[in-house]
Amino acid sequence: MEAWTWWLVLAGVVVILELFTGTFYLLMFAVGLASASIASLFIGSVQLQMLIAAVIGSVATLALHNSKYGWKERGDTARDPNVNIDIGQQLKVDEWHDQGNGVFVARTKYRGAMWDVESRHANGSSGVFVIEAVEGSRLIVRPS
Repeated sequence: MEAWTWWLVLAGVVVILELFTGTFYLLMFAVGLASASIASLFIGSVQLQMLIAAVIGSVATLALHNSKYGWKERGDTARDPNVNIDIGQQLKVDEWHDQGNGVFVARTKYRGAMWDVESRHANGSSGVFVIEAVEGSRLIVRPS
């Protein structure tokens, strides 16, 4: 068999392996292997073909990693509305207690249970507040 055929077979095997992982990273190396197949039609040196496969596969992997489909940094789940359905919801606080340093705490009923509530923006005034984070069993709120 010709060299280009071996490169395509190897790329096909890597694509099949990619189907088991679902991350697209092996697919980028398959692109590098396919490019080595094309290069083998014009270049006889196997070492140069391997170098082309490695460089193009690595560049494609880095491009994928830096794209919106690459690995994401772990965000703060306490403030992520996609993780916690309470974020963005409103609740009513009747009375605040000053803890000093501009931190006010309260206890209020939310979703049928009593919760500890903390605010750095309350200024001691009661009213409706929006949940901006959940830290353990404490709701961090801001004025609505």
